[in-house]
Amino acid sequence: MTCVRSVSLVRWIVPLTSPPKFRLPLHFHHVQNPTKFFSSSATEDPLAGVRVLDLTRIVAGPYCTMVLGDLGAEVFKVEKPNEGDECRKWGPPFIGNSTESCYFVAVNRNKKSICVDMKSKEGKEILFELAQRCDVLVENYVPGKMDEMGLGYSNFKSVAPHLIYCSITGFGSSGPYSKRPGYDVIAASMGGLLHITGPANGEPCKVGVALTDIMTGLYAHGAIMAALIQRSKTGMGQKIDANLLSTQIASLINIGSNFLNGGVEAQRHGTSHPSIVPYEALLTKDECYITVGTGSDKQFVDLCHRFELPGLAKDSRFISNKLRVENRKVLLDILKGKFCTKTRDQWLKLLDGASFPYGPVNKISDVFKDPHILATDSVQTVAHPIAGEVKLVAPAVQFSQARNRIRLPPPTLGQHTEEILMDILQYSSGKIQHLKTIGAVA
Repeated sequence: MTCVRSVSLVRWIVPLTSPPKFRLPLHFHHVQNPTKFFSSSATEDPLAGVRVLDLTRIVAGPYCTMVLGDLGAEVFKVEKPNEGDECRKWGPPFIGNSTESCYFVAVNRNKKSICVDMKSKEGKEILFELAQRCDVLVENYVPGKMDEMGLGYSNFKSVAPHLIYCSITGFGSSGPYSKRPGYDVIAASMGGLLHITGPANGEPCKVGVALTDIMTGLYAHGAIMAALIQRSKTGMGQKIDANLLSTQIASLINIGSNFLNGGVEAQRHGTSHPSIVPYEALLTKDECYITVGTGSDKQFVDLCHRFELPGLAKDSRFISNKLRVENRKVLLDILKGKFCTKTRDQWLKLLDGASFPYGPVNKISDVFKDPHILATDSVQTVAHPIAGEVKLVAPAVQFSQARNRIRLPPPTLGQHTEEILMDILQYSSGKIQHLKTIGAVA
């Protein structure tokens, strides 16, 4: 059956005049039989037909474009000839005996690498031609840098007005810090995350992964998806600005609200929670940690019984969460004293089936041998052209009527240069060889 591929936000190859305008049937639920407009296939990639021109490197930008690639977008990763994305060199560890860094492969699957000298006239022409055949461009240079190279939003808009151009920066395109380079830990420092992370009486601590980078990549991904939907109505692209500091501040959630609306300055609480007690990691007899949390009075009663302290649930000091917060130290001294009388495995057995959430503080080696992780295929193996078998963490979200999957291994540097120039831009082998000779591509 012939069907309209409306759900995939089909790619536009736009002439340099005015862009086409069409509308997806977003309100198809008003149609008597909406299924006739769509493919019945349950294996379609949600972003099939969407192309992404990826001018990012390091973490936040590559994470964003990787998520788009997982959803089926065709991602062209543009890298500097002979050097590539800086995090290709961020090792050890490297995979096996290869020079492929574990860092790079973690955020660059489902992409095709093309090496282009963006400073050369020929390189710029390649990028503009690719932009005309792409839906989205993502870059993460310091504000103003792309404009200096003649690759800013206005430059691309003039040749590809349909293009959604997403800039990911440290501090945004305006304000006194806009020209500063930005790294995850700097935004986490300035945005308060380091101040609220770590033991109560200790130094501020960095989160174990580049969490602000990852959150910014996800914010950017969501904004791009929204812009694709809006473009389906207007036919026009737009510029998106995402930045690390704004993302970090937005992610303070209750901590930010506590200060803005309650005047409460945040403190470090280790693994505990400022507004819920108990809610922290407790030490076992064999010096392991298990995190428990009770978000309701009913859950606290269950915890008291499983801790073999039924009288505690009726103690007037602890009968509500407000009172438990006020009497935090007394309550936790009791719970910690009880918890250290049994081993990790003994407590996990006693907590099995609890109405409140709990879980062991796992080492990374424990994480990847956890029976739930194994049962849900959270780790997948792909064949890499140089490194051999590479293990990757699978996409976190699943669809009932679509795929979110690892289709391609992380690319080697410039692995797809000829393929992209020949198949997408229809360059001849002679022209490609000339571009290589003058160093415009590699």
